[in-house]
Amino acid sequence: MSTEDAPPLVVPRIAGAPPRILIVRAPYYRAVVDGLTEGAVRVLEEAQAVYETADVAGAFELPQAIRLALRGNRRFDGFIALGCVVRGETSHYEHICREAMAGLMQVALTFGIALGSGLLTVETLAQAEARAQATGANKGAEAAAACLRQIDFARRFGAL
Repeated sequence: MSTEDAPPLVVPRIAGAPPRILIVRAPYYRAVVDGLTEGAVRVLEEAQAVYETADVAGAFELPQAIRLALRGNRRFDGFIALGCVVRGETSHYEHICREAMAGLMQVALTFGIALGSGLLTVETLAQAEARAQATGANKGAEAAAACLRQIDFARRFGAL
């Protein structure tokens, strides 16, 4: 399915207090990550969520940063990881993508957090740009909607 064929995004309505979200960004490809962030913020504002953003050095640091935030004294209902890794000429791409995605899943499962992943792993910068546009299937918006759905699920089952 291409990004043009994606179904319309449905923004979940969350019962109770507005959810508190931390958006963790790896802005190596700044224009792409800014586009992902704009999509995520649009969804969070529509859902009346409270959010803040924090930047890290790169995709590899995304799971580490979320884990560090969990150790802090501020409470978040959910997290959104945004970044972009574009395939290059070395195996660095495979290592970073594998470890960053595995790290995100590990922190989500270990600590039972609601996590929306908007970490793009693409072959070309053009593919990333297409997934970060304001129109179409913005993967930042999709990550925000996924995070909100997980928060809604956790609240329904008493996990938050």
